[in-house]
Amino acid sequence: MARRYDPERRQRIIDAAIRVVGAKGIAGLSHRSAAAEADVPLGSTTYHFRTLDELLVAALRQANEGFAKAVAGSAVFEAPRSGLAAGLAAVLGDWLAGDRTGVELEYELYLAALRKPALRPVAAEWGDDVADRLARSTDPVTARALVALMDGICLQVLLTDAVYDEGYARDMLARIIDGGPGDAAGGATPGDER
Repeated sequence: MARRYDPERRQRIIDAAIRVVGAKGIAGLSHRSAAAEADVPLGSTTYHFRTLDELLVAALRQANEGFAKAVAGSAVFEAPRSGLAAGLAAVLGDWLAGDRTGVELEYELYLAALRKPALRPVAAEWGDDVADRLARSTDPVTARALVALMDGICLQVLLTDAVYDEGYARDMLARIIDGGPGDAAGGATPGDER
């Protein structure tokens, strides 16, 4: 029997792996479960992805595109520094208002890097990219702090099933951008009674 050329097979396997993780979690993903979901022979998954970690890396890289698309669809990095907090808060709102399952999946794959070192460089890619872009409007330290805060806000919304509060996010992001209230060492500003 002649082998059928299938240029989309690798992508179908990645898409299938994402669906499997979305339905069963990381623990439910195997070459066999991805092959079954993609409706391809088991050998196809191991041909394209020698190890399960390679498949997870490809799935995480694709999942990371969700936030990248939200950022790319906005003009937040072209906004003046004075509008940066509002722009970032709006981007987070757009992303979290979209396909919640996709956002949850992105974080599940992202957090899998805690146990799977092969995922760590890919998990760091989106944060590095956003921090590099933000550093053009702020500075590298502020940019990293903004990324950490945005990541924390998103994770808290996902973990608590809370409604995203864009005003709160904007105010917290502005505190980092503007450096107040309090100083970088966590001290109080004059008149701030504790």
